[in-house]
Amino acid sequence: MKIGILTHHSINNFGAFLQCFALQEKLKSLFPNDEVYVINYIIPKQNIINIGGFFRFYPKSETLKSWFHKISQPRIFAKTRKEYLSLTKKVYNADQINSLGLDVVVIGSDEVWNYLDSKGFSLIKFSGGLTAKRIVAYAPSTGKTTGENIPEQVRNAMHGFTALSARDKGAQTLCEKVLGKTPELVCDPTFLFPTPDIDNEKINKLTEKPYILFYYCNGIPHDLKKRIIDSARARGYEILGAGEYDRMYSQMSVKLNPFEWAELFRRAEYVYTGTFHGVVFSILNRKNFRVFASIESRIKKIDALLAQFGIENRSLTADSDFCETDTIDYDKVYKYIDELRQSSSEFLASAVSGKEERTADSI
Repeated sequence: MKIGILTHHSINNFGAFLQCFALQEKLKSLFPNDEVYVINYIIPKQNIINIGGFFRFYPKSETLKSWFHKISQPRIFAKTRKEYLSLTKKVYNADQINSLGLDVVVIGSDEVWNYLDSKGFSLIKFSGGLTAKRIVAYAPSTGKTTGENIPEQVRNAMHGFTALSARDKGAQTLCEKVLGKTPELVCDPTFLFPTPDIDNEKINKLTEKPYILFYYCNGIPHDLKKRIIDSARARGYEILGAGEYDRMYSQMSVKLNPFEWAELFRRAEYVYTGTFHGVVFSILNRKNFRVFASIESRIKKIDALLAQFGIENRSLTADSDFCETDTIDYDKVYKYIDELRQSSSEFLASAVSGKEERTADSI
């Protein structure tokens, strides 16, 4: 059996790579005698815009040196994808994907169902034009969409799925409105397969001293961020950014591959983030964290995840300060996560092998 994964693998984003890698490795473990590939589906506009973002220079927070480090990230991502993902040849449309001769196409995770994404929208992500025997939706997200004004072409395309699951309520709602089914809620692939530990000179040097970690708290007020950093420093902590740099940070930790990025979460004392996978890797490593998110799609995804795991009210406020005792009861959280991992693995095994489709009402 030939299994292909269709997701946002080519985006230069740590979470996007790691969720793709985890899904690939999980499928390989579930189906050791079969072939598992990442479909190297390219949307040129999406990739050009993504790469272009690395060349923006923010003089208030960045230095010229950190900018030169930042613009090397696309090359690092490309090297890591080539080394760790089982990529097919590049394909640009449904006919070329069909020519790969795949028996199963697994679509997901991440915002593959965000039909409002002008740079990355494709009917193929909704199964449009695909002819594989089985087409499985695994943990898709709809991003900032609300389930309103669903394009007719999206409605038509979604009837090609043979098995459905969802990462959040938004994806469940889309299926309910289009297909009249409530898909099973499953976990992000990063919960299904562990990210390997990294022990190299670069990471060991960065993490010699205890530190708190920032990861893309876009739009956080300068005074609030400075107050948190000053408070943490007064308690003896250094400040690092996970693949990003700010003049207020202690060291430059920008040129990282995705596994090194994940290692910074593993060794951090506390995390501040504004992204879905920043929250996910905080949870995976049982870290206390706070959230400052200003992008609508991120807010929606993060709020859904925190509500699902029962750890709401993690948002930064104007009067927030660094608090070492701001703890999360991870024993309680992981009772739910372990159950979700098990049911998600069972769904994936059943859906890919062609057994009966499961919905939220049937489990």
